[in-house]
Amino acid sequence: MHKSLQDLLAEQPVEASAPCRIDCGGTWDIKAMALPMEGIGPVTVNMALSLRTSAILSPYKDGWVKISSFGFPEGEAFYKDKLPFNSRFGLFFAAVSYFGFHGLEVRIRSRSPVNSALGGSSTALVALVKALARASAGPGRRRLHAKEILYLSYHLEDAVSGGNCGIQDQAAAVYGGVNQWKWRYGHRTAPFERTRLLDRQGQKELSKRLLVAYSGKSHVSSTTNRRWIKDFLSGSTRSGWVKVNETVLQLARAIKRQNWQKAADLLREEMALRKELTPEALIPITKKLVGQAERAGCGARFAGAGAGGSLWAIGGTKNIERLEKKWKETLAPVKGAKVLDCRIDPVGVR
Repeated sequence: MHKSLQDLLAEQPVEASAPCRIDCGGTWDIKAMALPMEGIGPVTVNMALSLRTSAILSPYKDGWVKISSFGFPEGEAFYKDKLPFNSRFGLFFAAVSYFGFHGLEVRIRSRSPVNSALGGSSTALVALVKALARASAGPGRRRLHAKEILYLSYHLEDAVSGGNCGIQDQAAAVYGGVNQWKWRYGHRTAPFERTRLLDRQGQKELSKRLLVAYSGKSHVSSTTNRRWIKDFLSGSTRSGWVKVNETVLQLARAIKRQNWQKAADLLREEMALRKELTPEALIPITKKLVGQAERAGCGARFAGAGAGGSLWAIGGTKNIERLEKKWKETLAPVKGAKVLDCRIDPVGVR
């Protein structure tokens, strides 16, 4: 069943936004890894950033849907019965199709760089699902709760991509803040257990000790993730991934206790394990930046699947200040590269 939003949006556009994220332990949120290893308690730690992505719905030609996004020169517009789910914006067309809408334009606007490994597409999808749900919430209709937005966003992305998607990017976008996620896909009604690691004051303290930078080199996570999963399923790298999980559990405890130096040390340990397991996740510029962070007494790690994109560091305030100057010097000659102006965002999708 199709419903036009043309008249509704002509009265007032609908908008929603969600935060992107940095992470540690990522890949353990993928079902192919987490489900058979549920006995070890697979976890991911992530932190929502104040680099928010917005989805704005405005009126468009009746019967048509248009999608455009910051960072892409051209949008795509298709008739409601011919929405492609495999195009550049196929994921967003799939979300619009799920709600059965037409007569609208979706504009995606992000404060994070395109393909920067900060969970951008998942964040945009969460914002879009929230906006579409808001547009559908007429009198007497039930609003979607946070978990419903999370599950719908995850399953849409997993379905359209052909599987092997994680859920941590959507989780950070929905809930915000700093969280440990324990993945329990074998539990039908509760596939994850969320532990808030910091209250708002703790998040402010972490923000003073956090540095995030974009390498200037875009990335595509799907290729890297497939390789990691293939090796894990074969058993050749599984013991290394178990060590990663143990380190991330310790990192979560250090962050919760606000033991920032211990957290930096553990992040260095996780990075050392990742270098052995996934050497292709570091390119020359990110390898150099990680080295600079470690020499400054900080810990640093690539975001998401790496192979370009962004990276982040944690350390004492003075060490982070020194590292910020060093990273800015290193990134200055690289087109598009920069230290990102951001902090922990305590608020999820809204």
